[in-house]
Amino acid sequence: MAPDADAGKAARRSDPFAPLTSELIDVGDGHAIHVESVGHEGGVPAVYLHGGPGSGCQPDHRRLFDPERFHAVLFDQRGCGRSRPKGSREHNTTPHLLADMEKIRERFGFKRWLVVGGSWGATLALAYAQAHPDRVSGLMLRATFLGTREELDGAFLHTLPRFYPALHGDFLALLPEHERASPLAAYYRRILDPDAAVHAPAARAWHDTERALSEHTPKQTRLDPASLNGSGALPSTPFMEAHYFANDCFMRPNQLMDEAGKLAGIPGIMVQGRYDLLCPPATSHALAARWPGSEVRIIDGAGHILYDPGIRNAVMKAIADVASRAALG
Repeated sequence: MAPDADAGKAARRSDPFAPLTSELIDVGDGHAIHVESVGHEGGVPAVYLHGGPGSGCQPDHRRLFDPERFHAVLFDQRGCGRSRPKGSREHNTTPHLLADMEKIRERFGFKRWLVVGGSWGATLALAYAQAHPDRVSGLMLRATFLGTREELDGAFLHTLPRFYPALHGDFLALLPEHERASPLAAYYRRILDPDAAVHAPAARAWHDTERALSEHTPKQTRLDPASLNGSGALPSTPFMEAHYFANDCFMRPNQLMDEAGKLAGIPGIMVQGRYDLLCPPATSHALAARWPGSEVRIIDGAGHILYDPGIRNAVMKAIADVASRAALG
């Protein structure tokens, strides 16, 4: 046995969530995707889709899957996390990501797998399941997001001024007055502008505003002008989000809701924070009405993020429950 295999085996004895495999997979178009697997070979096949777009998988995401039961794959999407080239938006669309998932599934030899994702990860999970329903044994979604302009307008143009009017004022104040009539389009243009003097403050403002909307009890509910124009490192997610959102997530309008009938026969659970201001419960319930065999589980006292009270435990239980339903099906 190779020394690195010995080291990996020893690591898994001390930590059952240590990766079984970790590699960069060339998916073409100049992109190499970082892929790792956890659990044990022969376990229930599963894949985890991170959010954003633009974030990446974290070590704790491995712990969502019982290592005695699952063989789970986690990967950083194009331009994200440990994938290369970092931050690249070239050849980076939803169809590209779906094709990458198929390459990864085939590489592991899975006929079907349980697909797990939250927020943007839920968007990608639904798009994949509708494109390849025969490859999906079940779906576990957190904070369902359908990738529509209406959802983004709802969060930033309606919910934000209702719950955080001062923050909404700060958000608009970064823009020249003539751009405030269509603020989201203006933010996307600015974030994607090559001039750092333009994109840096816009990216920071977008990131901090989105964070306040995502947390049930945010620590910061105003934008600090001094920090927006600071010289520190820039958050990565606003750039990928602007790229995707400016292009309607590279999907047809209302695509995921219109094609919800393709999910028939796929067991699914949606875990939803009661007070999710970015992806409100109404979206999960509307999808469930068109998806036979799905269930919405509301978590009171929680917002959008995985680490709001009760969400993480509910996600772990839902993953296990969907796997059981898939096995019965």
